[in-house]
Amino acid sequence: MTQSIFDFLRDAVVHYGYWAVGAALLLENTGIPVPGETILLLASFLAYSRDELQLSWIIAIGIVAATIGDNLGFVAGYYGGRPLLERYQNVFRIKNATLLRGEKLFARYGAATVFFARFVFGMRVIAGPMAGVLRMPWKRFLIFNFLGAALWVSVISCAGFLFGRHWDRLENTIKRLDLAVAIGAIVAIVGLWWWNRRKRKAAPSE
Repeated sequence: MTQSIFDFLRDAVVHYGYWAVGAALLLENTGIPVPGETILLLASFLAYSRDELQLSWIIAIGIVAATIGDNLGFVAGYYGGRPLLERYQNVFRIKNATLLRGEKLFARYGAATVFFARFVFGMRVIAGPMAGVLRMPWKRFLIFNFLGAALWVSVISCAGFLFGRHWDRLENTIKRLDLAVAIGAIVAIVGLWWWNRRKRKAAPSE
């Protein structure tokens, strides 16, 4: 199932290129839980092996889409308020713990939360709408939103590109790790058998 989803996302990037990146990041940052980060990674990975995609364009489009998406989420949260956030939570099955953690972060760190939320699992999707619900000043939100988008998109894109660049080395490393795990498992099984055998011999006979 996971492999089929991965293949579907990869095919979307191959067929739609920058449009797939822009749409995914726009939707994810608006507040719709789509795998934008995964698509960004895939696009950056493919940029190394396909001439149709360029890393610089992926980063530029990603930053713009993420920034606009978060602003749309902010507007929705600002005018929809808490009732909209509650309906949103029910529709997308957002856990209460996630919202509570978001509120605590906003209460403690203010606008800086928008910057760091992109790197926190579950927070990237709800940061924009929640900032609007909490009536954060839009200008401060815009600044931290843009800076966070620029850093997050750049880091993820460069990681994906380097992943593609070092694919052969990574593949060999994985093979060595698989071998090491197999050897470790055999050693563990033999050791456990020997320990149990010794324990049985040492046990007093009734």
